[in-house]
Amino acid sequence: EGPSEWHKSYPIAQGNRQSPIDIVSARAVYDPNLKPLIISYESCMSLNISNNGHSVMVEFEDTNDKTAISGGPLENPFRLKQFHFHWGTKHSRGSEHTIDGKPFPCELHLVHWNARKYATFGEAAAAPDGLAVVGVFLEIGKEHANMNRLTDALYMVKFKGTKAQFRSFNPKCLLPLSLDYWTYLGSLTTPPLNESVTWIVLKEPIRVSERQLEKFRMLLFTSEEDQRIQMVNNFRPPQPLKGRVVRASFKA
Repeated sequence: EGPSEWHKSYPIAQGNRQSPIDIVSARAVYDPNLKPLIISYESCMSLNISNNGHSVMVEFEDTNDKTAISGGPLENPFRLKQFHFHWGTKHSRGSEHTIDGKPFPCELHLVHWNARKYATFGEAAAAPDGLAVVGVFLEIGKEHANMNRLTDALYMVKFKGTKAQFRSFNPKCLLPLSLDYWTYLGSLTTPPLNESVTWIVLKEPIRVSERQLEKFRMLLFTSEEDQRIQMVNNFRPPQPLKGRVVRASFKA
C-alpha cells in the first residue's frame, strides 16, 4: 500500500523528477529573473469538500482564469482546481517537503493546471508543464481564525468516499504574508506520480493551533462499513534530487 511499494505499479516512482524533496536552503540558487508570484483568488468559487481516501480535498469551479496563479516561474496563468493537506500522527512530522531536513506538522497543497495549453485537468496532469502546485507549511502556534471554517467541516467527510457542499471558501486566507518561494520541477506525490508539476514551495509557514490540527486526525482512510483506520502520516518521504536545481525567489 505505502509509498515504498508504489514503484511496482507505477515505475515512474523511481523517475528523475519525483516529489517531494528535501530543500537544502544553502544549495538553492537565487534567481533574480524569477518574478513575484501573483495569486488571484478574488472571485474564488469553492464547490465541495471530500475525503478521497488519502487526504481531505476542497474542489473549485475552474471554468475560467479568474481563480489562478501567475508570475513566479510560470509562463501562463494556472487555474486553481483543488487544495488538500498532508499531516502526521504527531507534530514532529507530517509535511511532504522538508527544509534542511526539518519536517513540519502539516503541508497544504494548492493544485493548479495550465488551461491555456491543455483542454482538461486530466490532460494537463499528464504533461510535463501541465500543473503548478503551491506548497504551504503549517506549524503549531496560535489559532488560525480562517482555518476554523475548514476544520469545522471535517466531521462531514470523516469517511473515505464522502463529500459535502462547501461553498464560498477563499483559500487566499490560508496563505502567509510573504510569498517568497523555492521552485523546482517535480511530480505528483501520490499515484499516478506523474512528472507534471512545477512546484512552488512558500518559505514562510502559517500557524494553526494544536486543536485545529487534531481535527485532521479524526478523519479516516476507510469507508463507513470498513474497520476504522485513522488518516495520519499521509505523506510521501523526500525523493532523490537526481541533479535538479532548486531556485529561490529571494536572497538567502
